[in-house]
Amino acid sequence: METLKKLGLLFCLLLLVVSPSAQNRAERQNAFYKSYDAERSNKYSLAINELKKVYNAEDYFANIRLGWLHYLDKQHDSAKEYYAKAIKLKPYSIEARFGLIKPLSAQEDWAGVKEQYLEILKIDPQNTLANYWLGVIFYNAADYTQAEKRFEKVVNLYPLDYDSVVILGWTKLNLGKYQEAKVMFEHALTLKPGDESSLEGLKLIK
Repeated sequence: METLKKLGLLFCLLLLVVSPSAQNRAERQNAFYKSYDAERSNKYSLAINELKKVYNAEDYFANIRLGWLHYLDKQHDSAKEYYAKAIKLKPYSIEARFGLIKPLSAQEDWAGVKEQYLEILKIDPQNTLANYWLGVIFYNAADYTQAEKRFEKVVNLYPLDYDSVVILGWTKLNLGKYQEAKVMFEHALTLKPGDESSLEGLKLIK
């Protein structure tokens, strides 16, 4: 009988330990659900406040979510802070870095955007989005040699991606690689019949 009493007491103690944890999980999930509903109604401040009720600085998901909601609410400095916290928690997270790029772009902090693309490519050198947009940054800065490296990588991975093919054509044209540019423009025309950008590039070669 004494043994049964001890087991009963142990069971009660376990309930005291487990129940608050289960309750906390339910509260956290409910806060996320409420934030989703508020976001769908474009009530971003409300969505933020719902999450802050259960916010834990060590919660990667909460930081990502708050970064996104602050970005939608055009609170870009706050968005950057939450994304930075998420990156600190999971340094190899590519999604957190792509998230950080959004408020950086909104503030036209192109140096910061470039830094994040480079960090993503350290983690995943074949990442097509990072390579493409980093190439665009180099292209807009007239650094065609660096742009060519990025666009070639994307085209090698996705030879039928029109956007990458045509901008690689223009990059090669700006580098004076006319025959290679012609090949790219003609390929782009196959992908997109009558493409004005490719036709314009071909005229410049002739």
